[in-house]
Amino acid sequence: MKRCPQCNRVETDDALAFCRADGTKLVGDSLPLSGEAGTAKLGSASAANEIETSILPHSTDANINRATAPTTVLPAQSAPLPAKRLPRFGPGKPLIAVGALLVIAMGVGGYFFVRGKRDRPVESVAVLPFENKSGNADSEYLSDGLAESLIYRLSQLSNLKVTPRSSAFRYKGKDVDAEKIGNELGVDAVMSGRLIQRGNDLTISVDLIDVRNKKTIWGEQFERKMSDLLATQRDIASTITDKLQLRLSGNDSKGISKQYTTNNEAYQLYLQGRYFWNKRSSDNLKKATELLKAATEKDPNFALAYAGLADCYAVSYYYVGERPREIMPLAKTYAAKAIELDPTLAEPHATLAFAAWLLDWDKAGAEKEFLRAFELNPNYPTAHHWYSRYLRGIGRTDEAYREIKRAEELDPLSLVIINNVAEMYIDRGDLNSATRECQRMIDLDPNFWAAHQTLSIVLVKQGRYDEALAEAQKSSQLSNRSNASLALLGHVYARLGRRTEADAVIKELEKRYADKSADGRDLAVVYAGFDDKDQAFAWLEKAFADHSVILAFLKLEPLLEPLQSDPRWKNLEGRVGIS
Repeated sequence: MKRCPQCNRVETDDALAFCRADGTKLVGDSLPLSGEAGTAKLGSASAANEIETSILPHSTDANINRATAPTTVLPAQSAPLPAKRLPRFGPGKPLIAVGALLVIAMGVGGYFFVRGKRDRPVESVAVLPFENKSGNADSEYLSDGLAESLIYRLSQLSNLKVTPRSSAFRYKGKDVDAEKIGNELGVDAVMSGRLIQRGNDLTISVDLIDVRNKKTIWGEQFERKMSDLLATQRDIASTITDKLQLRLSGNDSKGISKQYTTNNEAYQLYLQGRYFWNKRSSDNLKKATELLKAATEKDPNFALAYAGLADCYAVSYYYVGERPREIMPLAKTYAAKAIELDPTLAEPHATLAFAAWLLDWDKAGAEKEFLRAFELNPNYPTAHHWYSRYLRGIGRTDEAYREIKRAEELDPLSLVIINNVAEMYIDRGDLNSATRECQRMIDLDPNFWAAHQTLSIVLVKQGRYDEALAEAQKSSQLSNRSNASLALLGHVYARLGRRTEADAVIKELEKRYADKSADGRDLAVVYAGFDDKDQAFAWLEKAFADHSVILAFLKLEPLLEPLQSDPRWKNLEGRVGIS
């Protein structure tokens, strides 16, 4: 046993010669200090080949304020120390000096790594849906709308990554730690808020947390009047931006303080319209269309409201069941109106591109509008999503895959984007990856009908028809028997040889076709399940005669693959312009 005469530390390891705390020679059979300052010898004197290890002089000033004191600079040595060889430690002698140096190096490196990460400006943020604390469901559109408005405005900052609504709103109503949310969304900061409406009075609380160090960057409470909703939204956005500009976005504030309408009533109608549009069902899309039309009537110059209307009509054929040829022209009309009023909006350019391709099979026009949307907002995930579908439709599959992965990177929890990733894996024949993506969607939302639809298609491709039927039935039930889900259901019945059930589906779709609420493509899918190519092509020809927008995506039809070896398929592709 040895003892340090300086600090009285007791060392039980007889192999030690010097105190591990302050380097002082231990009392015992240890070697004397060398004439070189701060040099200690390890081991015994008989180890002639063991050399001295130089360490820095140890000095601690108890009066130093570690938070504010300047860094101490060590004095330069008057002469260089003689070169020394590294020691050869014998067996049983621990590498204490080397271990200590490693610990110090790791500690210093870790400190600067953590400090560097902490000091790095926040470059990405997620705005969570505001909690509606009013106890009134009618205020839900307001709490959601405020969060969505902030997302939209902050997204105008070119050097700030903002999590899109579809991913951020996955946390609505969930008690999840901000740090966990930040990690899942890959952002530096998370913004949350609470809203209370009492009559005409609004109380809005906002918090911004740096999830990297769990520190609150900023928090504030606003007391406003409901009648001043539009001004309130701009005030909150501007105040938040003032805080974020110092920490998040530098001097780029494009679009933050832009005044999209001066009519408070029109703005409330717009928020309600977007609220229902985001729910993506037949009834909700119809409500959204009515509310957004009312917003344009209150303010005929409200470009965002026209852009919202264009979006409603662009997706109505998929959710509402109306024949695309009847409603897609309205998407083009309203998108063009939005651009006329405000050419800087990226959203209507993407919608116009989508409509130009589906409605007119106009590749040049679609490409031009998509590229313009990217110029205005390269981080708009829907534009990348729709552009990917367009590229798949014309056979540019490698580019399409890059675009959908970019959309997924921007909006990682968007179900419709994940669904398109799954579809691309089906295109590539990677059915295991497609299944994994389908399961991910179902984990996020078991009631998302398209996830069950795509999974059913995967199972059909694998020849697992009984399991495919179960998923097709779920999809049909959850989508309220949409045209696409019925076509799949009829196809699976046909594959199983269940003629009676398949014929019932055919009759239902034929009636809808007569009412102009279904497409010839839907019936072609059912007949493809019977391998009845003549009937399938007969219905595809009817779709062509109707100038069906769905034919623009003829290459995206895995259930029609049995038809692709027929010469009539190539002929049809050529007439649509996708061969």
